Amino acid sequence: MVSTVHRPEAESSVDLSQQLLVAMPGKVAGNLANTVIYVCEHTEHGALGLVINRPTDLTLGDLLKRIELDLALEIGPIADAPVFFGGPVQTDRGFVLHAPAGGYSSSIQLGDVALTTSRDVLQDVANGRGPAMLLVTLGYAGWGAGQLESEMSQNAWLNVAASPDILFNTPAEGRYGAALAQLGIDPLMLAGDAGHA
Repeated sequence: MVSTVHRPEAESSVDLSQQLLVAMPGKVAGNLANTVIYVCEHTEHGALGLVINRPTDLTLGDLLKRIELDLALEIGPIADAPVFFGGPVQTDRGFVLHAPAGGYSSSIQLGDVALTTSRDVLQDVANGRGPAMLLVTLGYAGWGAGQLESEMSQNAWLNVAASPDILFNTPAEGRYGAALAQLGIDPLMLAGDAGHA
């Protein structure tokens, strides 16, 4: 008789890359509470994502000036677009989600969008030739190996397919509700203290 040994490491893991994570009230605390995170990468080594619904007071125009890029007149209203808090890790580093991907030196294709950390995309934006759609963050959210899976098993996050519409066209304050709406959930139905007397 042959016995079978259960090996958890042999199980197929869920890949949440290119998904949106929606923080559940009362389950996610601190600076990631009430966030929507676009998962750029999720592997057996961990995950990296960008918060897409927490604008800072810094505008894209201000950021471009801070990094000493001269703004062309053609930049227009995008100069007033907010720079987002992308997460608590490396908050001094910029990340740019954009579409179309273009030919930027360090762009990584992520389905319908690309992620860039190089200055050349921002140079194009300053020159009025940047990608049609972009979202700029400072910092990112990161999870170590197995950490996100553990948080998912504790119902800390809901996941839903990401769409360029939510990433780029939906106002920041509406992204939480828009992500939940894809699951058929009204944000008012979620209560952080459900089940407590």
